[in-house]
Amino acid sequence: MEGMSETTAPSSVEHVSHDGPHGYASDKEAYLKRMRRIEGQVRGIARMIDEDVYCIDILTQVSAVTKALHAVSLALVEDHLGHCVVDAARTSPDEGAAKVREAADAIGRLVRS
Repeated sequence: MEGMSETTAPSSVEHVSHDGPHGYASDKEAYLKRMRRIEGQVRGIARMIDEDVYCIDILTQVSAVTKALHAVSLALVEDHLGHCVVDAARTSPDEGAAKVREAADAIGRLVRS
Protein backbone atom coordinates (compact mmCIF):
# COMPACT_ATOMS: atom_id res chain seq x y z
CA MET A 1 0.00 0.00 0.00
CA GLU A 2 1.23 3.46 -0.79
CA GLY A 3 2.52 5.41 2.20
CA MET A 4 2.71 2.35 4.41
CA SER A 5 5.87 0.55 5.39
CA GLU A 6 6.25 -2.93 6.77
CA THR A 7 8.45 -3.34 9.83
CA THR A 8 10.17 -6.63 10.37
CA ALA A 9 12.43 -7.83 13.13
CA PRO A 10 16.07 -7.50 12.23
CA SER A 11 17.55 -10.80 11.16
CA SER A 12 20.89 -9.92 12.75
CA VAL A 13 19.49 -9.97 16.29
CA GLU A 14 21.50 -12.46 18.30
CA HIS A 15 19.47 -14.28 20.92
CA VAL A 16 21.01 -15.62 24.07
CA SER A 17 19.87 -19.17 24.75
CA HIS A 18 17.46 -19.71 27.60
CA ASP A 19 16.75 -23.07 29.17
CA GLY A 20 13.52 -23.64 31.04
CA PRO A 21 10.26 -21.72 30.94
CA HIS A 22 10.16 -18.15 29.68
CA GLY A 23 9.30 -15.26 31.98
CA TYR A 24 5.77 -15.02 30.65
CA ALA A 25 5.05 -18.75 31.09
CA SER A 26 2.97 -18.31 34.23
CA ASP A 27 0.81 -15.67 32.48
CA LYS A 28 0.69 -17.32 29.06
CA GLU A 29 -3.09 -17.68 28.98
CA ALA A 30 -3.57 -14.03 29.98
CA TYR A 31 -1.18 -12.93 27.23
CA LEU A 32 -3.00 -15.08 24.68
CA LYS A 33 -6.34 -13.66 25.78
CA ARG A 34 -5.01 -10.10 25.41
CA MET A 35 -3.58 -10.87 21.97
CA ARG A 36 -6.88 -12.43 20.81
CA ARG A 37 -8.67 -9.27 21.95
CA ILE A 38 -6.18 -7.11 20.01
CA GLU A 39 -6.55 -9.38 16.99
CA GLY A 40 -10.31 -8.78 17.12
CA GLN A 41 -9.75 -5.04 17.34
CA VAL A 42 -7.51 -5.15 14.26
CA ARG A 43 -10.15 -7.13 12.34
CA GLY A 44 -12.66 -4.48 13.41
CA ILE A 45 -10.43 -1.74 12.00
CA ALA A 46 -10.19 -3.59 8.68
CA ARG A 47 -13.98 -3.88 8.65
CA MET A 48 -14.28 -0.14 9.38
CA ILE A 49 -12.04 0.63 6.40
CA ASP A 50 -14.03 -1.74 4.20
CA GLU A 51 -17.23 0.01 5.26
CA ASP A 52 -15.78 3.50 4.59
CA VAL A 53 -16.03 4.65 8.19
CA TYR A 54 -14.89 8.20 9.00
CA CYS A 55 -11.08 8.52 9.19
CA ILE A 56 -10.98 9.91 12.72
CA ASP A 57 -13.05 7.01 14.05
CA ILE A 58 -10.61 4.56 12.47
CA LEU A 59 -7.63 6.46 13.89
CA THR A 60 -9.21 6.28 17.34
CA GLN A 61 -9.35 2.50 17.06
CA VAL A 62 -5.77 2.32 15.73
CA SER A 63 -4.69 4.32 18.77
CA ALA A 64 -6.47 1.88 21.08
CA VAL A 65 -4.73 -1.11 19.43
CA THR A 66 -1.37 0.63 19.65
CA LYS A 67 -1.90 1.32 23.35
CA ALA A 68 -2.92 -2.30 23.95
CA LEU A 69 0.17 -3.62 22.14
CA HIS A 70 2.41 -1.28 24.13
CA ALA A 71 0.88 -2.61 27.35
CA VAL A 72 1.64 -6.18 26.28
CA SER A 73 5.17 -5.16 25.34
CA LEU A 74 5.82 -3.52 28.70
CA ALA A 75 4.49 -6.54 30.56
CA LEU A 76 6.74 -8.84 28.51
CA VAL A 77 9.76 -6.63 29.25
CA GLU A 78 8.97 -6.78 32.96
CA ASP A 79 8.60 -10.56 32.83
CA HIS A 80 11.84 -10.89 30.87
CA LEU A 81 13.80 -8.74 33.31
CA GLY A 82 12.33 -10.40 36.37
CA HIS A 83 12.85 -13.94 35.16
CA CYS A 84 15.21 -14.43 32.22
CA VAL A 85 17.70 -11.69 33.11
CA VAL A 86 17.72 -12.55 36.81
CA ASP A 87 18.21 -16.27 36.08
CA ALA A 88 21.05 -15.54 33.67
CA ALA A 89 22.74 -13.21 36.17
CA ARG A 90 22.57 -15.96 38.78
CA THR A 91 24.26 -18.34 36.34
CA SER A 92 27.22 -16.10 35.49
CA PRO A 93 28.12 -12.44 35.08
CA ASP A 94 28.70 -12.96 31.34
CA GLU A 95 25.29 -14.57 30.80
CA GLY A 96 23.67 -11.83 32.88
CA ALA A 97 25.39 -9.12 30.85
CA ALA A 98 24.32 -10.77 27.60
CA LYS A 99 20.69 -10.88 28.75
CA VAL A 100 20.83 -7.23 29.85
CA ARG A 101 22.18 -6.27 26.39
CA GLU A 102 19.47 -8.33 24.71
CA ALA A 103 16.80 -6.61 26.85
CA ALA A 104 18.28 -3.16 26.17
CA ASP A 105 18.22 -3.85 22.42
CA ALA A 106 14.57 -4.99 22.63
CA ILE A 107 13.62 -1.90 24.63
CA GLY A 108 15.40 0.24 22.04
CA ARG A 109 13.29 -1.33 19.28
CA LEU A 110 10.14 -0.68 21.29
CA VAL A 111 11.04 2.96 21.87
CA ARG A 112 11.64 3.49 18.16
CA SER A 113 8.30 1.92 17.20
